Amino acid sequence: MKNNADFTHKLATESIGKLIWQYSIPAITGTVVMSLYNIVDRIFIGQGVGPLAISGLALTFPFMIILMAFGMLIGAGSASRISITLGEGNIEKAEKILANALILTFLISGAVIVLSFVFMKDLLRLFGGTKNTIQYAVDYMQIIIPGGMLTAIYFGFNNIMRASGFPRKAMYSIVLGAVLNIILDPIFIFVFDLGIRGAAIATVISYFVGSIWVVSHFFQSNSVIRFHKKNFKLEKDIVFSILSIGLSPFSMQLAASFVVIIINGTLLHHGGDLAIGAYGILNSVLTLVIMLIIGLNQGTQPIIGYNYGAKLYHRMFSTLRISAVIATLLTSVGFLISIFFSKAVVSVFTVDESLQDITANALRITVIMFPVVGFQIVVSNFFQSIGKAKISIFLSMTRQFLFLIPCLIVLPKIFGLDGAWASLPVSDGLSTLVSAVTIFLFVRKFNKDLKRDGFKV
Repeated sequence: MKNNADFTHKLATESIGKLIWQYSIPAITGTVVMSLYNIVDRIFIGQGVGPLAISGLALTFPFMIILMAFGMLIGAGSASRISITLGEGNIEKAEKILANALILTFLISGAVIVLSFVFMKDLLRLFGGTKNTIQYAVDYMQIIIPGGMLTAIYFGFNNIMRASGFPRKAMYSIVLGAVLNIILDPIFIFVFDLGIRGAAIATVISYFVGSIWVVSHFFQSNSVIRFHKKNFKLEKDIVFSILSIGLSPFSMQLAASFVVIIINGTLLHHGGDLAIGAYGILNSVLTLVIMLIIGLNQGTQPIIGYNYGAKLYHRMFSTLRISAVIATLLTSVGFLISIFFSKAVVSVFTVDESLQDITANALRITVIMFPVVGFQIVVSNFFQSIGKAKISIFLSMTRQFLFLIPCLIVLPKIFGLDGAWASLPVSDGLSTLVSAVTIFLFVRKFNKDLKRDGFKV
């Protein structure tokens, strides 16, 4: 990409299929590689430290979700706003959003880091920690938490890089950090004999290198939007515009953290420490598939946001339709692998037979509704991409609060540990139904414009 004119012309005229390919493949590559951060940590810790260490690492999952939530509050919100603003042809405003996003990242991440340190052990007990597992979690989080600001910068500004027309470079930045983490993990865990602390050190170093790479992009002359000294002051309207969209993924992540606390408590009651470890492995496996959809969404977000801002609604909905089909195919493949090769997948993470059996059974249960999950995630992201934060938040919350929590309260009382696992697919199916009805009603509002443009609803 040579300049902004090339970027805007491409998003407004290039075939949707080609755009999705150009933007989503790098994004999918980046998100899948990004998921390797946690997966590689769990593999090395599970194989080299033991099953209780995996359970201890699983306790940190709500923490990691919270840190990522605040990163997405700024990163996803500003990326969506920048796409829409570029669609409107306002580069100056897009650069103000960029600068405000960096200031907000430092302020919010700093506050989260301080609070996390102060209440670390209390929170870990709340997350389901016991005397057998909590020290593993403390050892890991004492290093990861200070790196929370790097996490927010790294992933948040990677989204902005992609939204401003550099999907391939955004992919390279994620690959850079993940490959570095894969190299450093065994060095710090085994060579330096640092155990779970070694995994945390490797991760933070990787985030630091990735953050430098990402931020430096916006000082370079070939960037569509750049940092300018005059823009480094918070503006109320811009801050509000960022947070209003970012609240959707933020709320979803925060709700996910709250739900994980409930899940951990339920699993601890019905299955003990190993059940929590099983959930940690389960999250790694399912996250790998979900990251494919998130990458697809990151790739389509600039396309949807730009064409919405440019009032090219037929292109916006074409992007939605194609991405929904792709997402469904991806989650269906994940479903088949999880059903037929569950034990083989789980054995990568642990050699402990008891943990393998619990996790393989859990995996087969939780993926029952997986083929429809991709559609639900794509629809929620669609509303976020066009600035409809309230609808996106509603769709995100239906799974977490309206359906999942009641299922976690009722089903384990009837079916025990299997009931806890079954709560996940039941809530997936119900929330997908709500998403389908919501998008159907929304599309109908554009019927006149779409029929004029020859788009079949």
